[in-house]
Order: sequence, then C-alpha cells, then structure tokens
Amino acid sequence: MWTLIGTGVIAAYGYSVLATLTPQLFPPTFAAHGSIAVYFEAAAVIVSLTLLGQILELRARSQTSAAIKSLLGLAAKTARRIREDGTEEDIPLTHVHVGDALRVRPGEKVPVDGVVAEGESSLDESMLTGEPLPVTKRAGDRLIGATINTSGSLIMRAEKIGSDTMLSQIVQMVAQAQRSRAPMQRLADSVAGYFVVVVVAIAMLTFVVWGMYGPEPSWVFGFVNAVAVLIIACPCALGLATPMSIMAATGRAATTGVLFRDAAAIEDLRKVDTLIVDKTGTLTEGKPSFNSVVASAGFKEEDVLQIAASIDQGSEHPLAHAIVSEANKRKLVLTKPDAFESASGIGVRGVLGGDKIALGNTALMDAEGVDWKPLADAAERLRVEGASVMYLASQSRLIGLIAVSDPIKTSTQEALQELRAEGLTVIMATGDGVTTAKAIAARLGIEEYYGEVKPQDKLALVEKLQKQGKVVAMAGDGINDAPALAKANVGIAMGTGTDVAINSAHLTLVKGDLRGIAQARLISVDTVRNMWQNLGFAFVYNALGIPLAAGVLYPFTGQLLSPMIAALAMSLSSVSVITNALRLRGHVK
Repeated sequence: MWTLIGTGVIAAYGYSVLATLTPQLFPPTFAAHGSIAVYFEAAAVIVSLTLLGQILELRARSQTSAAIKSLLGLAAKTARRIREDGTEEDIPLTHVHVGDALRVRPGEKVPVDGVVAEGESSLDESMLTGEPLPVTKRAGDRLIGATINTSGSLIMRAEKIGSDTMLSQIVQMVAQAQRSRAPMQRLADSVAGYFVVVVVAIAMLTFVVWGMYGPEPSWVFGFVNAVAVLIIACPCALGLATPMSIMAATGRAATTGVLFRDAAAIEDLRKVDTLIVDKTGTLTEGKPSFNSVVASAGFKEEDVLQIAASIDQGSEHPLAHAIVSEANKRKLVLTKPDAFESASGIGVRGVLGGDKIALGNTALMDAEGVDWKPLADAAERLRVEGASVMYLASQSRLIGLIAVSDPIKTSTQEALQELRAEGLTVIMATGDGVTTAKAIAARLGIEEYYGEVKPQDKLALVEKLQKQGKVVAMAGDGINDAPALAKANVGIAMGTGTDVAINSAHLTLVKGDLRGIAQARLISVDTVRNMWQNLGFAFVYNALGIPLAAGVLYPFTGQLLSPMIAALAMSLSSVSVITNALRLRGHVK
C-alpha cells in the first residue's frame, strides 16, 4: 500500500520542487502556457485523503473490537475478602489470590472463578450461557466470574484469577481469532505482492506511452497519469478484504457464545460434512448422577462405593464427581489415595492403603487381568437403561461395579435435527460400553456409533474419515477428546469442558450447546461469502480504476483522472470494503 502511495507522492512533490527551482532543466515539451506545471497541492491532498481514509479505517476497526470491550466491561472491579479473623474488606480484583474466601452479596457480580463454600443463591449466568433463567448454586457448585448473584449471600473460594478466569480466556480467544490470518488472506497477500510490481510497470508504461504519443505537453501528461495510476491502484482494499470480515464475524460470534480460536476455522467449518460427537458432556448434561452400586460376593455396597470414591477424588471426570458426591451424601469417610493415575478413556488406577485399585470399563479390567464376567449380566441390564457402568477391582480382584446416569441435554435432539438438515453425518464415539452407546444412539436417532473408545481410537476414527475424503469436525469436552479435537479439520470444545479440551479445539461453544454448531456454520458461510464480496469489489475497483487513471478514455472524452481524485477513490474503496464487512455484525443471528 505505502509503496505505491509513497512513490506517487514523492514523484509529484519532487517533480514540483525541481520545476520551481530549476525550470531551465526541463525541455520545452514540459511547459504549459509558458511555465512548468507544479503539483504541490496534489501531493498535499493525496496525503490528506490517505490519512482521512486511515482515520475512517481505524474507527471501523474500533467498532469490530466492540465485542471485546463489552466483554471486558462485564468483569467486577472489586472483591470482598474475608480475613482469617472473620472481618471483611473490599479489595481491587488484582489483589485476589487463589484460595481466598470471598463474600458475594445479593446484586453483586462474582469477582473471579471459584466454588461455593457456604450459602445458597440464584445466579444470572446469561452473560455466559445466554439463558435468562437464574441458576441455583449451593455448596460445592462452581461459580464463573462476572455472573450476577441475584438473591442470597454466598461465600466462595477463589480458584482462578486474572488471565485464568473464563471471562479472560474468552477475551483472549476472541482477540487471538481477530489477529489470525485466514487461508484466503494468505492468497490475497500473495496476489498483492505481485500486484505492486505490475502496477509500477503499468505506471512506467503509462509515462512512456503518453510522453511519446500524447498531446503537448506530452511528458507532463505522462507524469500526471503515471502518478494517478500509482495512487488509485493502492492495494489497501485488497489487504482489508479478509481481515475486516474476520474481525467483524469473530466479534459478533463471541456475543452469541461461539468463540473461534483462529480464522482458518471460520473458513473450514462451512466445508464440514461429518461430525463426531463425544457422549458425556456433549450429548448429555455432563452432570452425571449416581444410579446404583452392585457388590461382588463377600463385599458390601458401602465398601465398594467408599473405595471407588476415595480413588476418584483426584479425577476431573464428571462420572467421578457423581461417585464422590454420592459418597459424601452418605457421609462415608474417604481415604486419600497414595497414588493416582488417569488411564484416559478407560478409567483410573491408584493405590489405596497399599492395595492396587482399578476403576473403569472392561478394557481397563482386561489390562489389569481382572475377570469382570461375574457381574457382566448386571452391567448389561444397567447399560440397556443408558447408564454408564464402571467395574471396581482391588489387587486384580473384582469387588463390584458402579452405575452412573447422565441425562441427555434437552437441546441435543433439536441440535442433531438441525445438523442433519444441513447435510452433516453425525457419529457418536464414547468411552462407555457398547450397550450404553447403543441405547443413547437409539434415543437420539444416531445410526453410526462406537463404544469403549479410547483417545487413540477417536484419533484413528478422525484420520480414517479424513482419508476417505471427509471434512471432519470433532465435538467433545474431556481430556480424552483432546487428540481428536486437535487432529480434526475443526475441533469443537464445549465451554463447560476441561481446559485441555478447550485449548486443543479450534472453536468453543460457551453454552456447551450443540445448536451452537449450526449457528457457527451460518457464521462461517456468511463470513466467507462476505470475504469473497470484498475481494471481488477490490478486483473490480482496480480493473476499472487503473485503466481510467492511465487515461484510456482520453481519446473519447478528453478527460483525465487527476491524482487527487485517484486518492479520493482509493480511500473510498477502503471504506466501502470496511462497511461491507461491518454488515456481518448484524447479519449473523
């Protein structure tokens, strides 16, 4: 951009200085009405119009960043910390530390992410989920910073502060996506590089042709037209064509709960024809509740639940939370494990009181050499009901099983219907048993499903479909989904999932609602269409503008395009592209 403008302005100004100070150096053919024409005002006006265009562009860019500014405005400014002696003090948000006890009074915003320590209240989480109905929070429930406490008083324990809070992560993701470059932008940049060389060549050719064949003063006409070509052909409209669309779309998407991590995901999502979905937390609520416990001969149900809950204390998996919650409800005394290991996708292992404990599916039992068949019939009956079943073994001996149920999200059925209507093939891949997978798939009308799937199996499924020519999206929320999320053409994380899953994905659905995928595809289609419109406008503008600036119509009309008018046209072309991109802010519903 600046190469062409700078060359044109320097040429006009330098020519004018020489013509004023040393007019005798110029041949008679450069004279008009007895003197050498100068173009000081043209150089000044070109610079002024260019700067005006930059000001308009900056104003438009600030509008695309309005989404980030509005998100930042949601954060609380202070927090009320409870001292060790029970007294309270108001402190700036930057002074909050992990582990601090904070009081959130009715009407106040939750200052940081954390967990309820005491109290019960209803919170307005519409800034996060978009749902207007308040959500009841009790001891042990998680709180998200910037949500609003609408009724009772709560005491919370701070867990994530500063840049680690969900609100900060959302802002960072939106900003990162707005700075990223779409594949289409790389094409535009490549074209612009060659474009500058071609324009300089056209300007030089214009100068020579007018000088040799134009009317007197021919070389002056040649110079003026060459400068006009350099100015009007500035590729700023081409350079703005895709970034402005990306900035407008990501800002709008953020306000609807769809967070794109990079621009490439916006382009790729519209091409997706196959969607692989995890079950727990994606199709289901991700808040499993305890179903039942079955003990092997010689063991009590309470003992099975106590051992399972003790080993699961170190797990982030929602199924583990359900088991620990049930144990706490029954007031069982839990033992801290001596060792803990998450066998991703199949269960957990650990050491409890010197005994090796394994809790998970049949794949884990087989790996540990445990005979799980004595409880196979009981497990099958529970799976037919849609429950997730975990076998528990101690010292390679089966001691029982635990079943946990996870209700299907109320929005899942509608979301799947929308996705099928758009032509997507939906495949379910879950670590649950095949029978459970079959039961859930039947309820949701999913024809292709896979059970007892490990993380490497999900990754292999993505790769297999890609080799078949499919454009694959993977939707999940757990650590075990991370490899497949990263490998998929578009990885989609649930905002209610783990940090590992969110960081591995290309976009995040803040509400954890699959209907967001259909909305994200609409954003993708609209954005790519908008980018092509901008590129098309930039191409047509230059295809028409360069010949006009070179003076091709002069033999027919006797009119030439002055450098000042060329500068105005260049600025207006940029503003037109920006204005078209800003339509996306209201176009995406």
